[in-house]
Amino acid sequence: MNNIIECQSLGFSYLEGNKETTILNNLEFILSPGETVAVLGKSGCGKSTLLNLIGGLEKPSSGSVLINGINISEINEESRTQLRAKTFGFVYQFHHLLNDFSALYNVCLPLLIKGDNKSSALAYSEELLTKVGLEHRINHKPSELSGGERQRVAVARAIVSNPECLLADEPTGNLDAECSGEILELILELNKNNTLSLLVVTHDHEIANKMDRIVTLENQKLSII
Repeated sequence: MNNIIECQSLGFSYLEGNKETTILNNLEFILSPGETVAVLGKSGCGKSTLLNLIGGLEKPSSGSVLINGINISEINEESRTQLRAKTFGFVYQFHHLLNDFSALYNVCLPLLIKGDNKSSALAYSEELLTKVGLEHRINHKPSELSGGERQRVAVARAIVSNPECLLADEPTGNLDAECSGEILELILELNKNNTLSLLVVTHDHEIANKMDRIVTLENQKLSII
């Protein structure tokens, strides 16, 4: 069985004027099916960049990212988009919900874009919103929801396409302690019940300690703690 994620000698740098800034250098990382991993690190150390590289949203300057054994730099953009949609769900610190749509349609939209049958897509999206405890809020727009409720919608949207892995970038960073705990428990429950792999970027040691494994990003590389 392939690892879901494998980073080999991964590097990322960018030019600012005539100066090259290196964010990641010769980084190695593996995520196995069903595994949960937290990436800790100081602000600005490259945690979000790493997540974007793994998710195929950025291209590496050197090295490679393999998703289920496929080097994503060696396939075309259409194939990369399809692989990303099949493999990953994304959750961010800010929910990025569409304000003009209800919670139900925010969750359902990826399925409708994919061309799924509308009635079955809506039914499944409603089922997911029930699973995350929002069955009474499905017709509410984001502005009518609390911060914790909006993040629950974002989690439901992230898993609506049945991904193999959830990539979460500070998923509780904009929530109070109580809501943070609820979202974390929800994500861990999805991992347990759906064998969903988790890669969580966070600065919160409490969140990190609930993962199977913790790695730290410093000096442009990952180290196990």
